[in-house]
Amino acid sequence: MIQTRKPVSLLFCLALSLSFIATLRPAGAASRAPARGKQGMVASVSEIASQVGVDILKRGGNAVDAAVAVGLTLAVVWPSAGNIGGGGFMVIRLANGKSTTIDYREMGPAAAHRNVYLDANGAYIPESSTFGHKAAGVPGSVAGMAYALEKYGTMKWAAVAEPARRLAAVGFPVWYQLEQSLKSGRKELSRYPESKRIFLRGGKFYEAGEIFRQPELAATFARMIRSGPREFYEGRTARLVQAAMRRAGGWITLEDLKNYKVVEREPLRSTYRGYEIITMPPPSSGGIALIQMLNMLERFNLKELGFGSSASTHLKVEAMRRAFADRAQFLGDTDFVKVPVSGLISRKYADQLAATIDSHHASTSHDVGHGDPLPYESEETTHYTVVDKAGNAVATTTTINDSFGNKITVEGAGFLLNNEMDDFAPKPGSPNAYGLIQGEANAVAARKRPLSSMTPTIVLKEGKLWFAVGSPGGPTIINTVMQIITNVIDHGMTIQQAIDAPRVHHQWIPDEIVYEPMGLVTDTMNVLRGMGHNLVDRPRFMGDAQGIMIDEKTGVRLGASDPRLNGRAVGY
Repeated sequence: MIQTRKPVSLLFCLALSLSFIATLRPAGAASRAPARGKQGMVASVSEIASQVGVDILKRGGNAVDAAVAVGLTLAVVWPSAGNIGGGGFMVIRLANGKSTTIDYREMGPAAAHRNVYLDANGAYIPESSTFGHKAAGVPGSVAGMAYALEKYGTMKWAAVAEPARRLAAVGFPVWYQLEQSLKSGRKELSRYPESKRIFLRGGKFYEAGEIFRQPELAATFARMIRSGPREFYEGRTARLVQAAMRRAGGWITLEDLKNYKVVEREPLRSTYRGYEIITMPPPSSGGIALIQMLNMLERFNLKELGFGSSASTHLKVEAMRRAFADRAQFLGDTDFVKVPVSGLISRKYADQLAATIDSHHASTSHDVGHGDPLPYESEETTHYTVVDKAGNAVATTTTINDSFGNKITVEGAGFLLNNEMDDFAPKPGSPNAYGLIQGEANAVAARKRPLSSMTPTIVLKEGKLWFAVGSPGGPTIINTVMQIITNVIDHGMTIQQAIDAPRVHHQWIPDEIVYEPMGLVTDTMNVLRGMGHNLVDRPRFMGDAQGIMIDEKTGVRLGASDPRLNGRAVGY
């Protein structure tokens, strides 16, 4: 696994230097300025949702109150990822210094088991974990947001849920990204009559500017406002879910819904060049992989190498490769399997991994298997970030997995269900819908939570809140968050520049670098290929990060929303 350094030709050194110079541009020079707010800030994919959150802050609510209101609103205005039929993770850092995480990841139904998606010959049944009722895990979003509100919020459930109900009932103008999102899902949504009726208007697609109303979803919110959030798990809404499952041979029952549990977990903590990192523990794999990569990269002077240079890109890719190899082997729901968390995020282990990185030559994923940490002691998603006037911060990532989840709308309830069962390893050792290889630690099991890549993260400077960030994007989430952090700390970018900057991605298998359009200049790509890296034939955009930074001199909240989906940060 350890690669020895080999002689490098003068021609190769010259190419490396030219690539380095060619990519030394003012990072994010054309980036817009961050949004500014003296008292509070919300950053999300939807300006409507961000404004709902700011309105809650203006009414005296704290960051948790606003985060719950934003999450519920996104279930209305961004149906491809916002949800009450899925799950997520919330990282909270209170102004008094307390930090915690809320795990409301979906759970496997009681009927689920290791081989449930395999045929009699042990082969994976195509689409069985991605489409249809059996692809859905037990939703956790409503329970998780209700838990966070009750323990750390200041407002009543009815007050934070009412904006979502009203938007569903009265409607809201479709904006361009929503129009495109609905149209892009037309083929899959058309497979299910209720989804086709609501989201595709029976084939007459919504255009930007038209009003989108969802009366069934509004009625679901009205029931939860009237009876409380447990209505989703024990009332008429729960019965509608069970009825939908029974009609189509799905697994989720009233007992599954009633028995769903939120888990509050200790966050993972580490440092990067003296800055404290607070992030999500398993069953998210994001926090562990993020810390692993930062620990490895801390051994190299990325600032000196320069943003976008072939040298810095090479090092980041090699760190990604090693972290994702370990992800495949070790990570799963810690309530079911032993995960060597302390070993994986230790500095000693990072030293071992960093020592296997050759600064001038690419590794191969065939040669880079999982490491050997110390003994034992977790793509369609959306992220939003909130900071209030007191300095409470919330970074939340929620998901229904694929765009529009399993594409099934619960009849009479108006919301889409997730296809999170594919985030398990339907067949351990074989790739899932994102091409990720996953091991026995993440095998399907009843009441187990599937492994996730969601990486909501908060960064402190000298013990004080500095910035909070997260992103959607399946496995690209982890690498997106890592690159934003290094963009700020190593390359001196503003939070908006750090989010705008081009990204790369490597996930061990397949052994290739994914990059964004115009993200790598030709010289850099040629040098990377000369090092032995494989690059994808077609670049693509990755992620939709939402971040908030505190201006150290003034205390002003600086909100940054990703231009890739044209979201909006709103402050006051």
